[in-house]
Amino acid sequence: CPSQCTCVYHGRSDGTGTRSVLCNDPDMYEIPVNVPVDTVKLRIEKTVIRRIPTEAFYYLVDLKYLWVTYNCVANIDISSFYNLKQLHELRLDGNLLSTFPWESLAEMPNLRTLDLHNNKMTSIPADAGRYLRNLTYLDISSNKLTTLPSDLMDIWPPFSGAIVSKNTDILVTQRVILGFQDNPWYCDCRISKLIEFSKIVDTSVVLLDPLVSCSGPESLAGILFQRAELEQCLKPSVMTSATKITSPLGSNVLLRCDATGYPTPQLTWTRSDNIPVNYTVIQETPGEGVRWSIISLTGISYKDAGEYRCKAKNLAGMSEAAVTVTVVGVVTTTVSPQKYGRNTERSTSMTFADKKQSRLMLDGKKISKAVTNGNKKQAGELSKKGEDTLLNTAGMAEPNVTVKNLRVISETDERVTLTWKTVNATSNSAVTVLYSKYGEKDMLPLSTDSNKNKVTIDGLQPNTQYMACVSPKGVPPTKEQCVVFTTDGLNDESSSQFSILVVASSAACVVVLPLIFFLLYKVLKLHVKPKIGKEAELAKETYVKFETVSLKPRTLNAGDQLWARRYTDESERLLLCSRSSMDSQMTFKSEGSRSEYLC
Repeated sequence: CPSQCTCVYHGRSDGTGTRSVLCNDPDMYEIPVNVPVDTVKLRIEKTVIRRIPTEAFYYLVDLKYLWVTYNCVANIDISSFYNLKQLHELRLDGNLLSTFPWESLAEMPNLRTLDLHNNKMTSIPADAGRYLRNLTYLDISSNKLTTLPSDLMDIWPPFSGAIVSKNTDILVTQRVILGFQDNPWYCDCRISKLIEFSKIVDTSVVLLDPLVSCSGPESLAGILFQRAELEQCLKPSVMTSATKITSPLGSNVLLRCDATGYPTPQLTWTRSDNIPVNYTVIQETPGEGVRWSIISLTGISYKDAGEYRCKAKNLAGMSEAAVTVTVVGVVTTTVSPQKYGRNTERSTSMTFADKKQSRLMLDGKKISKAVTNGNKKQAGELSKKGEDTLLNTAGMAEPNVTVKNLRVISETDERVTLTWKTVNATSNSAVTVLYSKYGEKDMLPLSTDSNKNKVTIDGLQPNTQYMACVSPKGVPPTKEQCVVFTTDGLNDESSSQFSILVVASSAACVVVLPLIFFLLYKVLKLHVKPKIGKEAELAKETYVKFETVSLKPRTLNAGDQLWARRYTDESERLLLCSRSSMDSQMTFKSEGSRSEYLC
């Protein structure tokens, strides 16, 4: 037994018994760690213990009653009551707790009594209700509670209905004792259910003190729960005027939502992508519990497309509704200049609500795939089957009309211009322009006359790949009548040809320029070489090498050899000889002999 505690063993006649431990030393400042493992009841009272550490009692597997009362406990860890599977009663009254770890109750499945009387708690979270289902005694009196979450009362069995017994699967009625007195309750609709319970005489729910009173608002201060008249909170219900809105680029759109609830809910608009909503918002409350709000989107662009959420919130909770805004492009068709006419323009808004254009919707995925692969036969079969193709809606096909040279001649991030040429067109002929994002299921159509060979499509999304086709009315497009482009730069056949031309020109310059310089060098060399060659040959003929023949000095035993060949240095060997005279030049040496220099 701990030195600061008293341990008592309560034996029985059959040889069994239980052990209880009491620790009430005023100098004790921490939970004892050597409590006997067979302890069933542990009381720690009137000490200076300030916290209950993690797993402080994990070895007391037989503990059923734990009283830590009238100490200085201000902090309890979420795992402080780990492994107390048999605990039935937990009393923490008379401490300094401002919060309680309600999740820790999951470690105590057999807990029935929880006493938090006389602490400093200011609130109880809404999700605490899921951990209170097995409790039959809860005392939260003499704290600083002003309200209880309405969601807590909706899921907590004493307020929501019958209590589920742990040992059976049937619904049984058990008596629940609650202590709510001596708290500064603010009497509004959030605690209306609590007030109604105080008025009902019911044996299944008993209040420790039925004379609970209001502390606020000022009109109800000091009024007993039994005499207070409050309306119940009604969780907001919100709805929008439409769930999906499709509108042309640059148009004005109004989004409206209506909400009901008590108290009257407040409405706010947000976007699902968390982009701030910086538009004009109008709100009005025509009556108690009713409110509506309108947001005005003026001159919408693609940045305004997305999901808008209208959130309604009051004391009882929050709810929301969403509306999706889709922005579609505007197609401008330019008439080609006539001989004696002027250019005219026609602007058509491509909206999904247009019944005529909705009938012209293609199965773009199949058509574009067939066109891309060059399978004209398959594309023709798709149109002949009558499955949402132009052939069923555009009338008779005109096989004599041919569309050629489809090109993208100008393009920006949001606009593209297509041009083409029509062959064998008549005044009654027409062509169909189709476009969509590359790979999308549906293509947006636009019918136009064959003498109009230019189309400008506005409102495209930047950095997006599109596919456009132009074909005679009623005839499925071929691969040559379609072009794929990207809105961040030219990507059509003409640009490809231009790129090839630039590359070819650069390559030609790289190859031809060195060749030209080489030829110029050769020509200059040929002109300069004869002159230089003649001078070199003249120099060779002018400078002649001489060998000096001179008398050899007589020496003893020299024999009869009197002449010898000696080599002179370079300056002597190279002698300038006049070509105008073949006379020999003679020099005399000091020895008296002479040398002959023959040219």
